[in-house]
Amino acid sequence: MNRDSVHLEVKKFVVVLIGAVLGAIAMNFFLIPANVYASGFTGMAQLLSSIIKEFTQFNVSTGILLFLLNIPVTIIGWFKVGKSFTVYSFISVFLTSFFLEVIPVIHLSPDILLNAVFGGVIAAVGVGLTLKWGASTGGMDIIAMILSRMKDRPVGSYFFVMNAFIIISAGFLYGWEKALYTLVTLYASTRVIDAIHTRHEKLTAMIITKKSQELREAIHSKLMRGITTLPAKGAFSGEQKEMMIIVISRYELYELEHTIKEVDPNAFTNIVQTTGIFGFFRRD
Repeated sequence: MNRDSVHLEVKKFVVVLIGAVLGAIAMNFFLIPANVYASGFTGMAQLLSSIIKEFTQFNVSTGILLFLLNIPVTIIGWFKVGKSFTVYSFISVFLTSFFLEVIPVIHLSPDILLNAVFGGVIAAVGVGLTLKWGASTGGMDIIAMILSRMKDRPVGSYFFVMNAFIIISAGFLYGWEKALYTLVTLYASTRVIDAIHTRHEKLTAMIITKKSQELREAIHSKLMRGITTLPAKGAFSGEQKEMMIIVISRYELYELEHTIKEVDPNAFTNIVQTTGIFGFFRRD
């Protein structure tokens, strides 16, 4: 591994660390004190912790439950999703669980709406940064990717089912007001993640470059995706170039961006949302 690669991995780890700290702050300063629930496995761990505390004599923290829930998911993800993505996702989960344990739960505000909004926004900044650097916060991200490949259904549907279960359970157990504020948290989170990274499941990249051959080889060495090339010509300069078109999942966006910058920093790239695909799209 060369010096640049080591520097990049260190930066990636630092970003994942910051994301974990932000996630723990959002939980322990805002969401947990207000009994408002996060999305995905974090919300599930939060809900299980509340249920165990209320209906048994035991007290298991959200951080420990989050870590335990992610162990089997990480093992499956190692074989089904990809080693680098899974390792960094597990690091993110481990660090989040650790900070949930060491950062005290503090009631900063009695206003449940402020807790719901600020908790959702701060958590989403952490998630968005983590996604932008080619990792995830684990749990539901990994499960959704695996199920989407097996069942050929949109990833978003699995997120919806998981979050719907959390909201409905919170409503039955702790009152529908808490469930409605959980919806506020989920909405705020989604909007912030959209702004920082993307929640779109598939994206189309249109890359205009003078180094088409080198870029094709570099992308194929990192991503198992088909590439379509078209001749392109600069309207002002008259230079002959090629336009490469490739459809990727949101989790491959970081790898693609990094590869383009390495091979051709002067390439012009346009990333657009892909609402549907007809024909072959590799899922594994």
